[in-house]
Amino acid sequence: MIDPSGEQAGGELPVWFLALRQGIDAITVALNVAGTLLILCIMLLINVDVFGRSLFGAPVSGVPEIVSMSIVAIVFLQIAQTFRKGRLTRSEAVLGFIEGRAPRLRQGVELVFALAAAMLVWQVYAASLPLFQKAWERNTYEGTVGDFTAPIWPVKLIILIGCMALLVQLLLFALAALIRLVEVRK
Repeated sequence: MIDPSGEQAGGELPVWFLALRQGIDAITVALNVAGTLLILCIMLLINVDVFGRSLFGAPVSGVPEIVSMSIVAIVFLQIAQTFRKGRLTRSEAVLGFIEGRAPRLRQGVELVFALAAAMLVWQVYAASLPLFQKAWERNTYEGTVGDFTAPIWPVKLIILIGCMALLVQLLLFALAALIRLVEVRK
C-alpha cells in the first residue's frame, strides 16, 4: 500500500528523500495551520457581525467581502496538506486492484498521475501570476469606497504560494513513485 506521505508497506525510500520530504512537509503543515487559523478568525468575525447586527443594529463592514476572499485563501493554504495526507479524491479500489496484479504498473500510474497533476497545477500558477501582478501594481481592491475596501493582492499571493506548495508535494510524490518503480525492478 502506498500513500502520498511516502510510506509504503514492504519498501523504504532513501534517507535523503525522507529528509527532504520532512523539511518540505514542515512548510506544508505551516500553511495548513495558517488556513485553520484563518477559518477560526472568519468564524469569530461572522459571530461578531451577527451579534453586532442583532444587538446593536450595527453590522461589521466588509464581512461578506472578507469571507469570500478568505474562502479562496483557505483552499489554497490547505490544498498541499490535503494532497500530502491522501485526502484528495482518487480511486484506491482501482489502484489496489492494479497493485495486486502488477506493482510496477501501479508505480507507473502513480508517476503519470503526479506528473499530469503537476502540469495542471503549473498552469494554474502561470495563469494566476499575471493576476497577482496586476492586483499588486494597480492596488486592486474588493468592496465599496467609503464603506469597506480591502486589497486583493494578498489572496492572489496566497493562491501562488498554495500552487507552489502543491506543485512541490506533487513532484515529491512523483519522485517517490519513480524511486519505487526503479526499486521494484531490482
